[in-house]
Amino acid sequence: MKPFQVCGLGNALVDILLELSEPEFAGLGFERGTMRLVEADEQKQLLDQFHSKDARLVSGGSVANSVIALSQLGGRGAFLGCVGDDRYGFHYKSEFDDLKIDFGNPVLVGATTGTCLSIITPDAERTMRTCLGVASHLAEAHVDAQRVTDSEWLFVEGYVLANPATGQGAVREAVRVARSARTKIALTCSEAFIVEVFGDAFHAALAEADLLFCNATEAMAVTKTTDVPAAFASMKSKVRNAVVTDGANGAYIRHEGVEEHVPAFPCQPKDLTGAGDMFAGAYLYGLAQGIAPGRAARAANFLAMKVITQIGARLHHGTREFWDSAIAG
Repeated sequence: MKPFQVCGLGNALVDILLELSEPEFAGLGFERGTMRLVEADEQKQLLDQFHSKDARLVSGGSVANSVIALSQLGGRGAFLGCVGDDRYGFHYKSEFDDLKIDFGNPVLVGATTGTCLSIITPDAERTMRTCLGVASHLAEAHVDAQRVTDSEWLFVEGYVLANPATGQGAVREAVRVARSARTKIALTCSEAFIVEVFGDAFHAALAEADLLFCNATEAMAVTKTTDVPAAFASMKSKVRNAVVTDGANGAYIRHEGVEEHVPAFPCQPKDLTGAGDMFAGAYLYGLAQGIAPGRAARAANFLAMKVITQIGARLHHGTREFWDSAIAG
């Protein structure tokens, strides 16, 4: 048994959760439901604009959220990412220590920690403005070969591929180490634009992957199809195992040749942030525990439902109890 079940490789970001009314959101002129990268000055201007409103800080990043979910379920997680020695960086490191996640890289002196301003509107949609800060410095030199070797799974965040100068090298090195150590590789698309803009790097990583996570839009981008069933079917020629999540329509999974559709749990969502991250972390935990993929996906769907019925990308209590209830059901 390896020391870690999952080692995540991704952007270390502190999520800043901000709830706005429809008029407040309309005044920003943002396209609803999008994620855009911004520079530090623009991020500061946005935060200053709403300084009087309550905002919550939560350590995260897409794959980091998945590793957090795994840890909350009792799994053994590690993470490779970069943070600075500012208030956000120390907040991040402290939270990961509390969660008993082995944080692979030290805090980088004099650097600015990445932040993701997650604007939540009354329709439960989230619109994000992300300042990567030092997260964008994640490079080959930051890949701790021992942690990757000591893990059953390496989980690679597609967003890292958006940085050709550094991030793509980090992914290549992590994948190389994983292959040599017989560590299985999972990859997440993160967003359709990763496939569309950084397709060569994405498909190179996909060719080495044992498992791909994507949502409906991303699946269609990967396969160049126009509906989810066709995209899922087309995945067979691209990756051995796959998960395609489709919101209220549930999830399609293929694992070692067995295909299933797992229904979603109906709910009234408050914030769509983090559903896919929770699903991935819980599903990987289930696989690492030897649970049948269909049952693991059912429990992962249940936890994803619990996430979107509250504000924020992760559950702060009850994660294991929810899992046990879903597995037993």
